[in-house]
Amino acid sequence: MMVFLAVLTIPLAVAPELGRTHRQLASWLFALYAGPGLLGLWLAVRHRQPLVLTGNVFAIILIASVADQDTFSDLAGAAILAGAVVVVLGLTGLSGLLSRLVPPPIVVGVLAGAVLPFVVRLFNAMGQDPIVVGSAFVAYLAARARLRAVTPLLPALVGGIAAAVLTGHLGAPPTLEPPGLELTLPTFSLTTIVSITPVLVAITVLQANVPSMVFLRSQGYEPPAREIDVTSGVGTIALSLLGPTAVSIPLPIMPLVAGPQCGAWDRRFRVALAATIALVTIGVFGGVAASLVTWLPAALVLALAGLALAGVLAPALGQVTAGPLIWGPLFAFVVVQSNLTLVGLGSYFWALVIGVAVSAVVERDQLRAFNAVARPTAHGEPDPGPSATPSTERS
Repeated sequence: MMVFLAVLTIPLAVAPELGRTHRQLASWLFALYAGPGLLGLWLAVRHRQPLVLTGNVFAIILIASVADQDTFSDLAGAAILAGAVVVVLGLTGLSGLLSRLVPPPIVVGVLAGAVLPFVVRLFNAMGQDPIVVGSAFVAYLAARARLRAVTPLLPALVGGIAAAVLTGHLGAPPTLEPPGLELTLPTFSLTTIVSITPVLVAITVLQANVPSMVFLRSQGYEPPAREIDVTSGVGTIALSLLGPTAVSIPLPIMPLVAGPQCGAWDRRFRVALAATIALVTIGVFGGVAASLVTWLPAALVLALAGLALAGVLAPALGQVTAGPLIWGPLFAFVVVQSNLTLVGLGSYFWALVIGVAVSAVVERDQLRAFNAVARPTAHGEPDPGPSATPSTERS
């Protein structure tokens, strides 16, 4: 539950830049939480396996990172096309081919580049409101050093709110509102599609569904690979009408709902059901969550997003430099930071292209060895190895 709440700070932090009304933001939160949760509930009950679907956290980070460059409706259109591509990959079983064309470590480099600005904004926010943000930061560090039972974001939130109360920086408290949904009419910008859609596809398939299914198989389950991809794609298409999203299995959550600590093998799906209920609850009460934007100081919301993503950035940077591929992921990371634009296409597109090209030229042998390890399994999906996605544990 706390992992889901930690992710919530990211869309809340960029809501002002996106120009979303309260109702539109609540609808987007429904698309990120409740909609995928309901689809995951259907899969878990249908197959009696610990299957969970969420709005992909890395897709949320990507969308948030370009909030000042692309319109919300253009991003929704790019996400809808990404969902269509995922459906095709699911129906044709081409996920293994995609993993060879774009190795997951290069996608991790792109993700690390997308995350870094949010962590930097933590200290920009500290300059805006040193007492509130400083209190949250100190509480976060103390909790990360001393506490193991809860995410350090919870003490950070409490510390920030306490400081905001003392300094009189809190706004009107959130109110309980019935759920209300407002559609976003998608628009289709060629520049946004070419820049964002391939990254969303890579995130959904390579950083989420494929490694999650590998983990489930390691626990003795037989996840319905094609059905999961198709459901992810269809869910992405439908829910992006409420706001851009990418529906997928969340790899960082899977050990928490399908690992040995979750009880008897044939009953672990019940833990997944509990996680799904938490997702749906957050999404249904998205109106309350949207009110946090006006209740909490803006600097505190930005700081909480940065602290949440620090737990993603650290392992992602570790993977960028750990190998076997180093130069491709490294250049992908740098290109995202450069805000490179060529022939109207943004840095995320070029990060994938340049990252793949650099690995193909500079570390050809390592790339060949990586693809040999990540060859398709008997189930038609590649085995990406144990570190295909940066962890968000205790973020």
